[in-house]
Amino acid sequence: MDKKLRKRKFSTMDITLIGLFVALMMIGANITSFAPFMVINGVPITLQTFFAILAGAILGSRVGAVAMIVYMLLGLVGAPVFARFNGGFTAIISPTFGFIVSFIFTAYVTGKIVERKKTVSRFITAALIGMTINYVFGTNWLYAAFKLWAEAPPAYSYKVAWISMMVPLPKDIILSVFAGVMAHRLHHSVLSKYSLGKHAM
Repeated sequence: MDKKLRKRKFSTMDITLIGLFVALMMIGANITSFAPFMVINGVPITLQTFFAILAGAILGSRVGAVAMIVYMLLGLVGAPVFARFNGGFTAIISPTFGFIVSFIFTAYVTGKIVERKKTVSRFITAALIGMTINYVFGTNWLYAAFKLWAEAPPAYSYKVAWISMMVPLPKDIILSVFAGVMAHRLHHSVLSKYSLGKHAM
């Protein structure tokens, strides 16, 4: 029992990295405020999915998911960490809030996959699966929100919801592959002594 309790404790490094990824998620949500050139044809390029995947791949399933939970809760209590520097409990009724929730599952599943086998192909596969979870969960939440409590745009349908997601998809596929390669290299270099396996649940 004592051994299990020790395993669940967060180290100083864990807490530091959780704080780092919370900050990165805030930057990722508002990257166009820092880099206005990252808007292509009126579509902002955000990096939240990229950082959520990295959180799971680098920190592992447990700590990565906790980092995303902390990010979500920090925004809900009012810290301006969401897109457009928004925050507050009212964000929960936003049609896009499902994407924020999905980051928790994205990080957890990505981390869980790479904890079992740490090859570069495994990291890339985990990253792409994490991205898929982000899209599926977030888009279905978006559609449900517009149909149940938010005012839907004219002629809005499930097909339209997915068509709208095709715009950022190529960017997120490229960034997910990059995240997988980057996490693999970090894991086998500067982070090698912080084994992902120790964060497994």
